Amino acid sequence: MKHIIWERPAVDQVVFDKFLALKNVLSLSCVLSDAQERDNVMRHTMQWRSVNERIIGPALTVKLTAGDIVDCLAVFEVAKPGDLVVIDAFGETETSIWGGLMSGLAKAAGIVGVVIDGSARDIDEARMLNFPVYSTCVSPRASHTAYSGRKDPIEINTPIVCGGIIVHPGDLVVADEIGVVIAPAVKLEYTYEKVKAQADKEELTRRDVLNGATVDELLEKYRRI
Repeated sequence: MKHIIWERPAVDQVVFDKFLALKNVLSLSCVLSDAQERDNVMRHTMQWRSVNERIIGPALTVKLTAGDIVDCLAVFEVAKPGDLVVIDAFGETETSIWGGLMSGLAKAAGIVGVVIDGSARDIDEARMLNFPVYSTCVSPRASHTAYSGRKDPIEINTPIVCGGIIVHPGDLVVADEIGVVIAPAVKLEYTYEKVKAQADKEELTRRDVLNGATVDELLEKYRRI
């Protein structure tokens, strides 16, 4: 069976801290999407299932195997505080690969949340733990791991597809009540500058709207609404 854990890429914490400072920006996932010209947005089915809490962090990627979905317990061998687990479970809807005990272990490890292209369960327990779970769907059925004892096949810190978007280990993930958006690590500083500029412009636009600006005035000043 395949059990591969690749070396995790270095995370530029300085840049990530800049994004964390934007955590209270309104509609941050939308701002990040706009800053990337509508790119890197996961499918609308990727929604919060436990607590409605915005999460930001570097992607700890997990790739499972279609038709042989197992619990991804191996993430706890490499996870670091601040990580955000992103799982490619091939959109499997009837077998959940994340439950309440996984949420408890993740919270204890300092993981900020999980995004699953597949199913989760025990979301009431995750809610009690105040642990954010985003997934395609929810289902009571567990994986076979608890019965078979197998924890393979699994691959960690490898490029995956989640919600229709390619995610590399170390990419920035923003998940909120609106959706999930990725920012590639290879151009994170550049993306941050665009996000900050977009957020500042939206705040100015919001102020002008509240002060009675018309649509024509806003378009002339900002070129968009």
